[in-house]
Amino acid sequence: MPSSWTVLIAVHAVAASYALIFGAVNLLRRTKGGNLHRVVGRIWVAAMYIVVLTSFGIRTIDGGFNWLHALSVLTFCTLTVGLWAVRKGNIRAHRSFMTGSYFGLLGAFVGVLVVPSRRIPQLAIHELPLLVLLILVLLGTAALTILGLAQLRTAQKPLRA
Repeated sequence: MPSSWTVLIAVHAVAASYALIFGAVNLLRRTKGGNLHRVVGRIWVAAMYIVVLTSFGIRTIDGGFNWLHALSVLTFCTLTVGLWAVRKGNIRAHRSFMTGSYFGLLGAFVGVLVVPSRRIPQLAIHELPLLVLLILVLLGTAALTILGLAQLRTAQKPLRA
């Protein structure tokens, strides 16, 4: 890990990466509301809360907060309301808040990528093989998780006579 990375930043980056992957999986799946959707959604929500909470420990160079921290506050609220909505059976509100939270995550990710002095662009410039390896590990572990969950789901279905 480059010297400018701390454990907090690494946890934040890994959680954000998983949130990007698992969120995309749930949004792109045709079938919503089943067991796989719920489990992948719970993983996504946990990753999102980790991203939000760790973001407050990551400050700007001058020790302050920026627009990404405001997005974290908003995301905390939208995630919580989205969870509350699905518990109350309001699927339309749930879908809206969770989709909005995911697109907020995408916006923050793009915001991080377009600033050349930030860690991910610097990693791409100075240590591209390491970045590629990290991306492959994240994608691989996420894929294995989803395949494992899908296998569990099919193993739990009762056999028809």
